[in-house]
Amino acid sequence: MSKKKAKKRWSQDVTDTSDAMDLKGGIFKKRSAKKIADSLKHSAERSDRRKASPFQSAMSMLNFYINRAGKQLSKSRVATLDHAKEELRKDFGKEPKR
Repeated sequence: MSKKKAKKRWSQDVTDTSDAMDLKGGIFKKRSAKKIADSLKHSAERSDRRKASPFQSAMSMLNFYINRAGKQLSKSRVATLDHAKEELRKDFGKEPKR
């Protein structure tokens, strides 16, 4: 088995069996960063399988997706997902102090 296939199977296994939370299908394909953040927040708060706080679980799931998709994401898609991180921070009251 090639390394590339092994990685795909590993990340798919994590996605399928993770104790983090259940997500709505297609959440990361939405165009709106706010809708992505809102859906992640909703899923994190409703989950009884997560081990961390709702904020940590939601942010971890978003980072996991970004890291796994890696180079396959367009620059505009990465920008939308990065903006979704900012929206998550706002939603959970974790905005950086200036």
